[in-house]
Amino acid sequence: MKRIFGTLIVILISHIGFSQDYQSEFKKYCETNDTINQLKTLKRWKSENPKDAELFTSYFNYHFMRSRQEILALTTDQPNSESLVLKDSLNQNSGFLGSQIYYNPTEVKKGLDKIDEGIKLYPNRLDMRFGKIYVFGELENWSEFTTEIKKTIEFSAKNNNEWTWTNHEKYDGGEKEFLLDIQNYQLQLYNTGNDELLKNMREIANKVLEFYPNHIESLSNLSITYILTGEYDKGIEPLLRAEKINPKDYIVLGNIAQGFKLKGNKKKAIEYYEKTLEFGDERAKQYAKQQIAEFKK
Repeated sequence: MKRIFGTLIVILISHIGFSQDYQSEFKKYCETNDTINQLKTLKRWKSENPKDAELFTSYFNYHFMRSRQEILALTTDQPNSESLVLKDSLNQNSGFLGSQIYYNPTEVKKGLDKIDEGIKLYPNRLDMRFGKIYVFGELENWSEFTTEIKKTIEFSAKNNNEWTWTNHEKYDGGEKEFLLDIQNYQLQLYNTGNDELLKNMREIANKVLEFYPNHIESLSNLSITYILTGEYDKGIEPLLRAEKINPKDYIVLGNIAQGFKLKGNKKKAIEYYEKTLEFGDERAKQYAKQQIAEFKK
């Protein structure tokens, strides 16, 4: 039995060695943008250890990098990147010639298929899930972006946020850091400035609150999605829930005051600006004073 056990140890060490060697080799070829040798490495890696978690993430990266293409495009709106301004016969701007990023859908699908295989085998690998969400964000596919975030939130309740990361290293953040990451995705949606995506923010906030009902940031996010569309009562309600959780949260108190102000309820707005004065930092206190003074003019 000792001989067999020793043999198993050798095999395990051998496989770990292969994984690390191939991983380093693949990374080296990525740094030089050598796609030919990237693929050769991946194929050898797959023949040696086809279920290695890092193989799936490497295939995913390979296909996504291959999908990204830069093309010249003529547009009427000025691109964010450098562009050539085209003039008409009257010397007026008629268009812009600049580079645009295009993602080849065939390569994207190959990458997503690989990471889905990896997630199926290693459901606790948070880097795989976040990698997939990142890609949908780059593609501006906000529907799938939102769906994958919600799936990840649901699974966080199943595994109690016992996540792992690259090379199966333990993700030490726990619930707090996980929800902070989800908050960053919410911010990404908000920063698009697209009001159509408020419903996506609402879906994510409600999914978080389904499993983490005391998450104040999600209650605030839910509020924003209603206040920005003029549904003030619906926006104030989750903030009042947040106040019960933490009556001294001056950001929540200030947002409640703002909600009542927009609704036209002067008395309640002043009440909550006064609470903000009591618990806020200097900046919040100064703003609350200004608002109260405006109401009393």
